[in-house]
Parts: sequence; structure tokens; C-alpha cells
Amino acid sequence: MKVEVRDIHKSFGPVYANKGLNLTFSSSKIQGILGENGAGKSTLMKILSGFFQADRGTILLDDQPVTIQSPADAIRHGIGMLHQDPLDFPPMQILDNFLIGSRGGIFPDKKKARQQFLTLAKEFDFALDPNSYVDTLTVGERQQLEIMRLLWLGVEIMILDEPTTGISAVQKKKLFVTLRKLADSGKTIIFVSHKLEDVGELCHRVAVLRAGELVGEMDAPFDNERLVEMMFGKVVVKEQGQKVKPGQPVLEMRNLALEDYRLKIKKLDFKICQGEIIGLAGMEGSGQNLFLRACAGLVRPVDGEILLNGDAMTGKPYRAFLDRRVAYLPAARLEEGLVSGLTLSEHFSLIDGGSGLFIDQKQALAVCDQRIKEYNIHGRAASPVESLSGGNQQRALLALLKNKLSLILLEHPTRGLDIESTIYIWGKLKARCAEGTSIIFISSDLEEILTYSDSIRVFFSGQVSSSLDSSLTTIESLGELMGGRGWVKNATP
Repeated sequence: MKVEVRDIHKSFGPVYANKGLNLTFSSSKIQGILGENGAGKSTLMKILSGFFQADRGTILLDDQPVTIQSPADAIRHGIGMLHQDPLDFPPMQILDNFLIGSRGGIFPDKKKARQQFLTLAKEFDFALDPNSYVDTLTVGERQQLEIMRLLWLGVEIMILDEPTTGISAVQKKKLFVTLRKLADSGKTIIFVSHKLEDVGELCHRVAVLRAGELVGEMDAPFDNERLVEMMFGKVVVKEQGQKVKPGQPVLEMRNLALEDYRLKIKKLDFKICQGEIIGLAGMEGSGQNLFLRACAGLVRPVDGEILLNGDAMTGKPYRAFLDRRVAYLPAARLEEGLVSGLTLSEHFSLIDGGSGLFIDQKQALAVCDQRIKEYNIHGRAASPVESLSGGNQQRALLALLKNKLSLILLEHPTRGLDIESTIYIWGKLKARCAEGTSIIFISSDLEEILTYSDSIRVFFSGQVSSSLDSSLTTIESLGELMGGRGWVKNATP
């Protein structure tokens, strides 16, 4: 099915998200939409999928104009969208999530749906159990569930918004195989991203947006330098990692044991010093998230010791770690990091509104305006956080960090950020390291880990490698460890 958008305009108050966009998407092709954070990519896709309505402009399907007022309308026209954060219901069973949006009435035929679910899962080699619950799935598996649901609902045009953000390399490979298979079957695939390597590997054609406008289009193979210039209006040079001289120990773990319902980590010794950056690599669910939460007091160890600046912290709650200037930024932005319904200024009121009984709104607003400029957040003080793009939500989270922290714990710190923003954010983080702050971070981007870490720990099924010097480590060697190879000489005792 061919899709065209003609003269699409959309604004949110004084902010123009789309300015007269004209694009055509063909069937049996994977079309990339590339652009920096706030370029208008997600807004255009939400207009196509019925979540937003354009201020003006026309959508045509196979040369026929259509009106799309809601996501249900879009599905009826054969358009479905896989969002950056899957829109599912974690407390429900997988099969019940699969049935959402079906036309089976109040009592759908679950037996028939189960069979169709299993047929789709087999066709795409997805290992999903319809009786399991969504909250047991990884982000990549939740994407697989949503792809199956959209196909079952009859979607011919599939939009994917930053789908490789927060998933492992293996899950990305499987996703790309799936998308190629769908394109070969005649589906229209629209792939929204800010990652040049993903667009180059997958897409037949790419359109570049900047500040809500179409800058240009290009057929594969792509000229990456030209694409970067189109995205940012200038050449962006990647920063090289720099070693720091570590200071006194900040966080120490001795003979630590952690466990959850999936895995156990035993006899872990760990230390990070002032100004040091340690990257955590591993397949999703290998134990790095469990470890990072233990560093913040969110998970209590079953054995061993935790010391923070020499003070015993074993078994103490998150509040005690906060009081000792430990900050934790989760990957789940809206679920754990930000408060839906509150504006940016209200978030800064909670963080920097003064220490007395009443919040100093004037002070909080001044801090908010300063941080919006400092972190280049595409939004206003009065913007609800859920109205921001994923990348701008991530910038807001980083902007909310207090000054003079002892330790910062980050899950996917540049998730959803473009190249320029990634370089800028790491510049801000490394400036904190120069002041003595330590950083431990998780990333699925191995190049990011190698570039910005002083040392690296790799996790595999609850095992933790010894400390690896990032300057002597390669992506290939990290990949082997993440896949379970080479652990005889690298595993900790």
C-alpha cells in the first residue's frame, strides 16, 4: 500500500513540529526517517497512526485521501505503529495483550486467537509463551508481541519509532530479519531513527527532517557524512575517550551476592573511585540492571558488604543512598524517572524548589529555564513531560540531576539521543567526573561503552567479568564475552 503525506503542518502552541511535509512511502520497501531529537519524526508518525491530527494537510492511501481521527481509525485503514516504549499492559497475560483491539466483541474466541498467535510466533521465530505475563518480557520481546498483534489486526503499513533503542544486538538482528521479511511480503515499513548505522543497514531509502521540515531524501547506499550534515546543518565530530586519574574509593562491594527470580550473582567484588567511569555491558537480563539497582539501594544483597565513601551501607534503603548524594537514572523514563501529568517547571520545583516548608516557585522556574537552555530541551517550562519526545525526556532526566553528586548510576544514558546530543551529554557528565563524581552506566551501544568508559564489566547469565581496560578492549571481544565465550580467564572468582 502506497502512503503519501501532503503539506502536513502541526504545532503545539508556539512550537512547530511539522512544517509543510511532503513524503511518499512505497510498498515492499523499508523507508527510513532520520533526524535529530525534536526534528518532528515522531509527530509525523503519530499523525499517520491517528494519535495526533494535523493542523492542515492530506494523507493519501493508494492515491485516495483518507481521514484518520484515532489509532482505531488507522488500524481500520491498515496502519499500525510500534512506539519507542511499547504500549502494552505488563500485569496482563501475553495472549490477553495480543487480543487488544480485536473485533471479536466482548468475548473473543481465545482458542482460535491462541492458535493464530502460535502460528505467527512460529513464522517469525519468536519464542513467546501466550500464557506468560508481559512483565516477564524484555523490551525486544515486547516489541515482538506488538508486531504480532499489529499483523493479526491486518496492518499493511507498519511504523516503528526508534525500535532499536534499549534492545540487545541479538534482538536487533532478529528485528531486522523480521522487517525484511515483512517488506518482501509487500508490507510498507517506515523506520524512524536517529542512528545512521541502523538506517544504513536496513533501509532502501531515507528522508531527513530538521526542525520540522524535510531537508532531503537519499537512496541506498547512503553517504553518512552527507546525512549528518543534513540532520544538523554541520559536520559533527565524535569525541574520543580520555583516561582520568582516579581518586579515593567511592563505592566498594565485597563478596556481594544478589538474586531475583531470573538469576543470581555470587561473590562479586567491585570498586569505583572518584572521577572514574565504569561501563556495564551484557545482553538484556544478564544481571547488570540488578547490579546497578543494588548500587542505589533499590535491591538489597543476600550476602556481602556495600561501602559508600567508607560508610557501611549494606541493607540500607534508597533514601539513605540519596542522602549520600547517589543519583539513579532509570531506563523507564515515564514509569520510574519522571511523573506524567507534571510540567517541566513542576519537576524542578520538586528538585530545586528550596528546602523550607513551601516551594519557591520563582527559584524553581529560574532553574528550569536555565536547564532547558543548558540541555537544549525542545520544550517549555509549562510543557507536560509526557508531551516531550523520548530524546527530550531523556535530556530532562539528565537536567534534573543535582550538583556535586558523589555517584551517578545511569541506565542507557543516551537512549533516544542523536549523535550531537550524545556528545554534548557526555561532555556534561565528564565535567562532573573532573569534579570528583563517579559514574556507572549500562548501555546496549558497545561503541558508547568503549568510547566513554575507563573500565568495563561484562555480565553474562549472572556472571561478572573482571575489570577490562577500555583502551585495550574491542567490540568483538565484548561481543564474545556477552555471548558466553572466554569466561575462563575473565570471570571473577
